[in-house]
Amino acid sequence: MRRLIVIGLLLAAGGCASTGPATADYAPKRQSSADAKVTAHAQSHADLAAGYYELGKYAIALEEANAAVQVDPDYAPAYRVLGMTYMALHDDRNAEQSFQRALRLDPADPDSNDSYGLFLCQRKREQEGIKYFLAALRNPLYTTPEKSWVNAGVCADQIGDTAAAEDYFQKAIRLNPSQPQALYHLAQIAYRRGDFPAAKSYLLRLPPEVAPNAGLLWLELRIERHLGDRDAEASYGFQLRKNFPDAPETQALRAGHYE
Repeated sequence: MRRLIVIGLLLAAGGCASTGPATADYAPKRQSSADAKVTAHAQSHADLAAGYYELGKYAIALEEANAAVQVDPDYAPAYRVLGMTYMALHDDRNAEQSFQRALRLDPADPDSNDSYGLFLCQRKREQEGIKYFLAALRNPLYTTPEKSWVNAGVCADQIGDTAAAEDYFQKAIRLNPSQPQALYHLAQIAYRRGDFPAAKSYLLRLPPEVAPNAGLLWLELRIERHLGDRDAEASYGFQLRKNFPDAPETQALRAGHYE
């Protein structure tokens, strides 16, 4: 049984893309000693906000992020955390204002560009969102570019641009050959194309710590059904019914609706 990492859409409600630490991941600007102390204080609050956001404690995340901007109104990463938290709370107006403020302060910040792109794609503004993912990728010091390639791929796939989506996912796995979301979505694309051996080959490359969710099990089951491996199909069906009895995929299995 694969475990720990759950495969899912990066653009699903709530977002799988992490804020990470609030600190920018590229070279900081030079500051005076006094300014550096102010920034360090703001960073401390913003990092706490990011941690509380990851735990789903949004009220405390808002408090800490607002404390950061009170200490230093020009500390861009704090506005990114505010945007992510407001996005989780479905406060779109404040989320968008926060992301835009972060990018006015630091247009090159890859994390703010990626987070704003995520917001736009979740709000069905896919073409706008992809532009921000690509803006994030233009920063040569971006430490997690595969994340934005995957997000751009999901966003493109969402509007039916399969060719662009596949290209973005392939770029993600060139950077990280075991990137789980990219492999999962490439398997989906191959399945839709009817290339079932290729779909299976992508899933076989998933790292061993990946935990199957209902979507992954359902895809694996249908691939094996087309490939004629009834034992594997039955195994995935058993796992689906046992572990996800109320999932839509399980309901489709019980109804015999495989496509």
